Amino acid sequence: MAGRWIETWEPEDETFWREKGERVARRNLWFSVLSEHIGFSIWTLWSVMVLFMGPEYGIDPAGKFFLISTATLVGALVRVPYTFAVARFGGRNWTVFSAVSLLVPTLAAFWVMEPGTSYATFAAVAALTGIGGGNFASSMTNINAFFPLRRKGWALGLNAGGGNIGVPVVQLVGLLVIGTLGASHPRIVLGVYIPLIVLAAVCAALYMDNLRPVKNDTGAALEAVRDPHTWIMAALYIGTFGSFIGYSFAFGLVLQTQFGRTPLQAASLTFIGPLLGSLIRPVGGRLADRYGGARITLATFAAMAAATGVVIHASGNASLPVFLTGFTALFVLTGLGNGSTYKMIPGIFHAKALARGLDAEAAAAHGRRLSGAAMGLIGAVGALGGLAINLAFRQSFQAAGTGTAAFWSFLAFYGVCFTLTWAVYLRRPAPVPTRAQLGYAEV
Repeated sequence: MAGRWIETWEPEDETFWREKGERVARRNLWFSVLSEHIGFSIWTLWSVMVLFMGPEYGIDPAGKFFLISTATLVGALVRVPYTFAVARFGGRNWTVFSAVSLLVPTLAAFWVMEPGTSYATFAAVAALTGIGGGNFASSMTNINAFFPLRRKGWALGLNAGGGNIGVPVVQLVGLLVIGTLGASHPRIVLGVYIPLIVLAAVCAALYMDNLRPVKNDTGAALEAVRDPHTWIMAALYIGTFGSFIGYSFAFGLVLQTQFGRTPLQAASLTFIGPLLGSLIRPVGGRLADRYGGARITLATFAAMAAATGVVIHASGNASLPVFLTGFTALFVLTGLGNGSTYKMIPGIFHAKALARGLDAEAAAAHGRRLSGAAMGLIGAVGALGGLAINLAFRQSFQAAGTGTAAFWSFLAFYGVCFTLTWAVYLRRPAPVPTRAQLGYAEV
């Protein structure tokens, strides 16, 4: 794919940004959101498909949790190569390719989704949908390069939030099909997404751009891997995004297995949490822009621990209304935390560059260089948190018939994340730039 290469890109130059950069960056952002949105829908497709799999499929709840875990695992692993693909092939070019590739798992699921298909075949097709999870990494890396540091919280939050909305949207499509035609027509859900995939690829080809200055930097990747802040932020991202994607995959199954909901009843509730968590993600980025990512992240983990306590209480007492209240609050809080943690990443590397004595322009370039390399790794590790959540649910239901034990483990991890955020970024001088360093007036 040739053409649409931008040779010079200087988003930190206010004149360049005002006269040209902002318009181009926003255009790329909107179509990046579209492609990533479809990618998330395909990645989480099996959170919907399992709702269609009644007794005639011969798969127990543990087997269904394993299917969604397979998709989660592959989605996490492919995020690393997808991150580096942007610089190798161009953001526009890779968005086109990654969108078109979503046809493979969608058509495969369309072919096999019927009783009598072997469990191994279902597992293989579920694994294929994991490539949709890679779209997030390439999209975030691409948009990170388009925007200046002072706008990254908003831009990355909007990009990720718009993508995350793909989760509740595919669940709403499943609800519509189950509610109108029953649970025996899963192929209609798949048929809806085939033209949408084509639309996303065509729009990316027509309206997005490649940035020539964005190049893969092996040195930056190695430096990011060696930097302890990469791994600290990866752990925090497990707590925020890992929770979001893990709960999104598992919510409907938990409602069916623990609370005896029918496919229609489960589908009518499943989408609410992911929708709210997606919509609020840009708010998390905006709050982090204003008040600091570490402060918002710390408050988020404290609230997530409290919400998990509510869920544990409701799980032990079989109270569905209280359970739904606590679980929905968890989704909202994961969205806030997703926005604030991703805002922290470029700020941390930028501040470290300033501390080394680099001037503002050089520090901004260094921050973009290392944060772009780190984001793919952090995103991949964070998505593995979703795998851990699904496996924890599988084990908990196998051992005790409820998800209570799994929720206790999640509560403990949120306590670890809270402590880590406070100890590293708030207890002692944090490696994040002040508002003055970023060019804002102090308020």
